[in-house]
Amino acid sequence: MDTLTPSERSARMRLVKNKDTRPELVVRQLTYALGFRYRLHVKTVPGRPDLVFSGRRKVIFVHGCFWHRHPGCSLARLPKSRLEFWLPKLERNRERDCETLKGLAEQGWKVLVIWECELGHREVLRTRIKKFLEESEKWNEGG
Repeated sequence: MDTLTPSERSARMRLVKNKDTRPELVVRQLTYALGFRYRLHVKTVPGRPDLVFSGRRKVIFVHGCFWHRHPGCSLARLPKSRLEFWLPKLERNRERDCETLKGLAEQGWKVLVIWECELGHREVLRTRIKKFLEESEKWNEGG
């Protein structure tokens, strides 16, 4: 049973943001500090990725483990109540993510998905972002 009244739950859910979240801001700060510049939430790119690097044809999504159902992650636990509501909603999020990744690949975009739980390992994350964004530069240089 929910510990909040329906109006309290509704007010709490309205506070959940879909952009400029703490995880997204951390990734943006790391990326900017590495010297990479990006556009935010470009509407013309499938899925409106969190960070878009148009010249490189690369995008970064910052996914919340709960909302995007990170496999094997403790943050992706299911709610204890109203499963008839939550299961289809969360499953549809996952289906939409798969469709978006497929669409991006078909259009020649490379994608990096960063999960909320990965933010605890900043140096590993920094290295991963740098490697992802520099990958094609080395290739283009003939290396």
